[in-house]
Amino acid sequence: MSFDLVVWALDDGATPADVRAAHELCREGEHAEGEVDRRIGAFYAELTARYPDKEPVPDTPWADTPLHVATDHVLMCLTESCADAVLEAIEHFAGEYDLMLLDLQDGTVYPPPSRVV
Repeated sequence: MSFDLVVWALDDGATPADVRAAHELCREGEHAEGEVDRRIGAFYAELTARYPDKEPVPDTPWADTPLHVATDHVLMCLTESCADAVLEAIEHFAGEYDLMLLDLQDGTVYPPPSRVV
């Protein structure tokens, strides 16, 4: 079983409801067009530099590779035994790039740490 997280690059002022709505549209096959958002590209580059997703590595945190990268989000399927350090890195990079986190297990949306007051 995996633990699935998605980071979303939405406009300033996006709410948890906006994140859930964007995810539902994605699940229904409606996807944003255009280039990958610079925040998504930077998040993916930094995360996979630390935890590669293209080649087999021992103790990989990824249950499914490569990660799903779209114009406005990255879907990460993590193993149940994923180290806390991986989750901390995901949260750190989400905060660095102003991305919102969606926990697919329970639908909880977390604003990046930079937005938490």
